[in-house]
Amino acid sequence: MFGIGIPELVIILVIILIIFGTGKLPEIGGALGKGIRNFKKASHDKPEEIDVTPEDGADSATDSQDPTSKTAS
Repeated sequence: MFGIGIPELVIILVIILIIFGTGKLPEIGGALGKGIRNFKKASHDKPEEIDVTPEDGADSATDSQDPTSKTAS
């Protein structure tokens, strides 16, 4: 697993336990889980591509012109 064995994982977990203490670990785990859940939800809800077609084809041609080039009738 990424070149990390059991002894390295134990040392990392002990250091985390010393830094944060036993009271903060459930809060950190919950926040981490919530962040991962929100990330997965956002990545699955996102459409694959953006629809850029205009709703009305007649208005889009005049909207794309430069407003200074329009003449008043």
